[in-house]
Amino acid sequence: MSATVSLQQPVLSEAQVEALCSQSAARLEGLRASLRAHGSALIAFSGGVDSALVLKLAVEELGARAVALTAISASVAPDEADEAKALAVALGARHVLVDSKELDDPRYAANPSNRCYFCKTELYAITSKHCAELGLAVVLDGFNADDKKDHRPGHKAAAEHGVRSPLAEASLTKAEVRAWSHRLGLPTWDKPQMACLASRLPYGTQVTVERLRQIGAAEKAVRAFGFVNFRVRYHGEVARLELAAEEHARMLDAATRDAVNAAIKAQGFTFVAVDLEPFRSGRLNDALKTVALPVLT
Repeated sequence: MSATVSLQQPVLSEAQVEALCSQSAARLEGLRASLRAHGSALIAFSGGVDSALVLKLAVEELGARAVALTAISASVAPDEADEAKALAVALGARHVLVDSKELDDPRYAANPSNRCYFCKTELYAITSKHCAELGLAVVLDGFNADDKKDHRPGHKAAAEHGVRSPLAEASLTKAEVRAWSHRLGLPTWDKPQMACLASRLPYGTQVTVERLRQIGAAEKAVRAFGFVNFRVRYHGEVARLELAAEEHARMLDAATRDAVNAAIKAQGFTFVAVDLEPFRSGRLNDALKTVALPVLT
């Protein structure tokens, strides 16, 4: 089952939520049991759909022995960090904020096809350190069963650091994660799928703080017009705007189009192009199917 987020259409209908929760109820209970068996846990918490559900369940099963950790860096949009802080408070979780310095690693900054490996290596070194210092048993992430189907070099770093993925271990799909998030009252249940700002740069284009800030500011400007599911892709002077299919029609309005164009250009881009192909997460990974892109070690 695939789902697209928009302001006009819910990710899942009530009937779909009911069906998805019913078919995965036993697996969710198994997940809860595994959390209790751990006794305590540090959750790598981005504030996204997946890690929010893991944290919610961990707090319910472990109470104060569940601690959230969010890594803050230039590759994380400021609004995303603020939302993670607010959600951790709402869930009653202890929340640790730590600066992440993946940009100091020249291998990450070079933006190879396995860029995420270097980012997650930094993240899981941080989480492992804090897990040990806090006397917690295990580090948990938000990797779900569907993530196994995509290009996810960061999961290699998780395995190297002994990080557990309770959603994937319970074979919970993205749709099931959204359904249970809805059932449990999480505001993230219909949140668009997010990724770090570096994912807006084509592989091989250097990742810099300035470019990340430019992309983040451009996306914030677009979001201010009510667009929900989109990406601003960086191509030097050109910003390529990918919009979800159901949001393309809004660009037919001249006033909206002119205002969005001006807002993106105000962030330092010379040209703005609206991609005719609708947005879908991981689209830049298509290049991996046709071109041998560099992998760093």
